[in-house]
Amino acid sequence: MITRVNYRRIHIIMLLALGWTLMCWSQDGTNAYNYLSVPVSSHVYAVGGHNITIIDDDINLVEQNPALMGGEIDKQVGLNYMRYLGGSNFMGARYGQGVGEHGAFAVGIQHYGYGSMEGYDITGVSTGQFSASDLAFNVTYSHDINQYLRGGITLKFLHSKYEEFSANAIAADLGINYYNPDHEFSASIVAKHLGGQIKKFNETKDPLPWDIQLGVSKTLSSLPLRLSLTAYGLTKWKSPYYTPSGNNNTRSALTKKESFGSNLLRHLVFGVEVLPKDNLYLAIGYNYRTRTDMSTYNRNFLSGFSVGAGLRVKAFGFGIALAQPHTGATTLMFNLNTTIGELLR
Repeated sequence: MITRVNYRRIHIIMLLALGWTLMCWSQDGTNAYNYLSVPVSSHVYAVGGHNITIIDDDINLVEQNPALMGGEIDKQVGLNYMRYLGGSNFMGARYGQGVGEHGAFAVGIQHYGYGSMEGYDITGVSTGQFSASDLAFNVTYSHDINQYLRGGITLKFLHSKYEEFSANAIAADLGINYYNPDHEFSASIVAKHLGGQIKKFNETKDPLPWDIQLGVSKTLSSLPLRLSLTAYGLTKWKSPYYTPSGNNNTRSALTKKESFGSNLLRHLVFGVEVLPKDNLYLAIGYNYRTRTDMSTYNRNFLSGFSVGAGLRVKAFGFGIALAQPHTGATTLMFNLNTTIGELLR
């Protein structure tokens, strides 16, 4: 039974979400900080890049939904590394600990490095190389509302440094997860990247890519399969894309593509996992938006698909994921997590 105190927690979370949502809704359609949409979990990357419902003993999943964290991650450390597009390298770490019988707390840091670039002044004279990077510091708290419901919040401090320019922002993720272990069914709703800048690059304010996401996951009783469906980008229904009018001609005019079906599919991510054992998974995902964002001459059959696998051996969990958004870029992600208590046994 949900106590009066727990009802108060729910009301506070709902009021915070409503307040932040109304504030962000008033911003225009452009935004920065899109690196926040890149997952840090190889498990999530393998099932399409967005998933807020996977239930697993892995602290790296908390980045997608703070309500996925519980006492089961007590004293767990998670590390992640991603070789992203071009010369970009992303990496981070997170530590979680249980708080009382029904709570959990975690802290983490994520670094997004974009390599070195050549700088030029307004006259075209080279000013030498410079680097660009983003940092995200985060603190997460979750609490069991009742036997099936859990709520969570993540607060983030964001710092960007591009040559001599810098900016800071504060953001929050709010999530609720319902999980029924008897039927192995999970459902979540998350409001992501709610907040704004506290220091601008210049006179222009850059909004955050705030989002509302819904998701469900279900493990089949007759087969060792878990199916996931995640809806994201729900703050804006229309999601057109453009393709070249000519056949593989980079100079041809672009044609706008938009229909009810494409708008719907560009908000959905599909994931399938094979679970032959409790400590092993094999996964594949499909993201239609990723595929259609790549113009015809920059994609191949694999665009939009991602694959991965994970294995837990004693105190260690390993994960790997691979995707090829377009012909010139293959992205690779690694995860490692371990529970300190088990490690010391």
